[in-house]
Amino acid sequence: MNKLRAVCVYCGSNFNGDPQLRKAIKQLADILVREEIRLVYGGGSVGVMGVLANDILEAGGLVTGVIPQFLMDKEVGHKGVTEMILTENMHQRKQKMADLSDGFVILPGGFGTLEEFFEVLTWLQLGLHHKPIGVLNVDGFYDPLFAQMEMMVKSKFLKPANRDLVFNETNAETLIDKMDNFSALPDEVWFKERNLI
Repeated sequence: MNKLRAVCVYCGSNFNGDPQLRKAIKQLADILVREEIRLVYGGGSVGVMGVLANDILEAGGLVTGVIPQFLMDKEVGHKGVTEMILTENMHQRKQKMADLSDGFVILPGGFGTLEEFFEVLTWLQLGLHHKPIGVLNVDGFYDPLFAQMEMMVKSKFLKPANRDLVFNETNAETLIDKMDNFSALPDEVWFKERNLI
């Protein structure tokens, strides 16, 4: 039985037409449908998120969109998803997406994608959830970000055990397989050192 029943995907509301990214989106969609893993995403019909949702729907998979009313009013909401959940604001949207999901996948995107990624990664580090987080690092898109994480470790702002909480893979199948077998726990020594637990 698959441990991942629903995966939240954070990704861009723009799509640059890159064929490598297009191929990666299709591969991820095919794997989610094959493994009967529901997509939970931001509910948009545009950009990478729209492409991914369409690929999954066309292959017969399940898609849950979560979108705040103000974005739905701007007509960027997807009209064909399996389920659409409307929220009052962005905070409720992020919380609902996290609550509905058994793990998180990060595709290329901009500020919003990074903000969502680091929020759930911080929550994992703090022990607020124990769900796997995986970056689908298409064509080296996130290499500079992982280099920055290495700098954080080198500068002693980040423990290696916590840096290792996130998977960095170029292949969607490998990523989902690793996420399905995730059991790592964050290093909580810094809590104990400060008498926080």
